[in-house]
Amino acid sequence: MSHSPGIFTISLDFELYWGMRDVVSQKAYRNNLEGTPEAVERMLSLFEKYGIHATWATVGFLFFENGEDLKAHLPAKLPHYRHKQFDLYDYLLHKERLHEAYHFAPQLIHKITQTAHQELATHTFSHYYCLEEGQDASAFEADIAQALRIAKERNGAKVTTLVFPRNQKNDTYIPLLKKHGITAYRGNEKHWIYDESNWEERQLLRRGLKLADTYLNISGHHTIPLHELDVTHGVADIPASRFLRPYSSRLSILEQLKLRRIQKSMTHAARRGEIYHLWWHPHNFGADTDRNIAFLEKIVKHFSRLHEHYGMKSLHMGEIATLRSSLR
Repeated sequence: MSHSPGIFTISLDFELYWGMRDVVSQKAYRNNLEGTPEAVERMLSLFEKYGIHATWATVGFLFFENGEDLKAHLPAKLPHYRHKQFDLYDYLLHKERLHEAYHFAPQLIHKITQTAHQELATHTFSHYYCLEEGQDASAFEADIAQALRIAKERNGAKVTTLVFPRNQKNDTYIPLLKKHGITAYRGNEKHWIYDESNWEERQLLRRGLKLADTYLNISGHHTIPLHELDVTHGVADIPASRFLRPYSSRLSILEQLKLRRIQKSMTHAARRGEIYHLWWHPHNFGADTDRNIAFLEKIVKHFSRLHEHYGMKSLHMGEIATLRSSLR
């Protein structure tokens, strides 16, 4: 058994409709979007209560007050995706009016940064898809540079952590992250069903196995010792352990299985002195908020027990990257 304490980390992909535009209509997703502010505030309260350190990977577009404010701050180089549904710059420039509650969140970002132990990270400026056809390294770099600039200008935040939208990690872009001061990103679970892919490469089989893996241990615990974190080009890969699927009435009978799957892996990490990395989107909790928050509280209460019994720590991704670098 390791003498180093285990680490529990949470990362959230804060994106509102920018991350859902290619998946669902605003009308169909309005309850989730309109419920996100309450969900964020309740998550922050829960994190404060239980001493949870979390990383909020925030789409740069959310920092603005409205569409006109955003349009005045676009990067000089834009991507040209083959499939237009991924082009949020095109959507922005051709949409007559953007519903502010669905696309912008400067007040919520401020609340996050004013809450203890919460790390403001980037989810790129435009919810940039790094594996889709038509984008390239120069457009990605322009996007990232603008994301970091706006976080500094609007919130005084020096961002050092990134989460790739749709988990589309592009290995060739890692040196660009280091160039711009990014020291950590969230990698995918180390199993073939979680391998990086673009939209066309997604397979029904993999999607079905991921769903099953939510409830049954198909792919493993996905925990890792701190010293085994991969650091390439000076950027630490802090891989995901589990996506926290929101409550579904259709699958409600399986909620206890989902909780047990997460808790068992957390305990595995605590006993072995390893990292357990849970992630989700704030808008996932925008609907059925009471049920989702109650479920999350069961998870963080379990962390509290693991802290008492095994000394497990709660750290955000930036803190993990700093700790990892101290081992070198």
